[in-house]
Amino acid sequence: MMKNYVNIALQVLPKSKTKEAYDLVDVAIKVIQDSGLKYQVCPFETAIEGPYDEIMKLVENVQDTCFNNGAEELLVYVKIQNRKNGQVTIDEKMKKYY
Repeated sequence: MMKNYVNIALQVLPKSKTKEAYDLVDVAIKVIQDSGLKYQVCPFETAIEGPYDEIMKLVENVQDTCFNNGAEELLVYVKIQNRKNGQVTIDEKMKKYY
């Protein structure tokens, strides 16, 4: 299993006949918030940083939780930035904007 400290962007687009999409997105964001990993919510996706294997477990947990809360289908987009010899962080990309 990879142990690299990576940066990912996660976008979840839920479909449901009984739930509002934004309500399910809020459920997904809550799972991310409760994970203990560093994250930043953006208008189209959420950036998350941490160990690769923990983030992949989180991505699975987000999907399971959305399905358990009424999603019938999910479109899930994951972008991963990984570095062979180092960590990837949200701060290195965003510090000039703070």
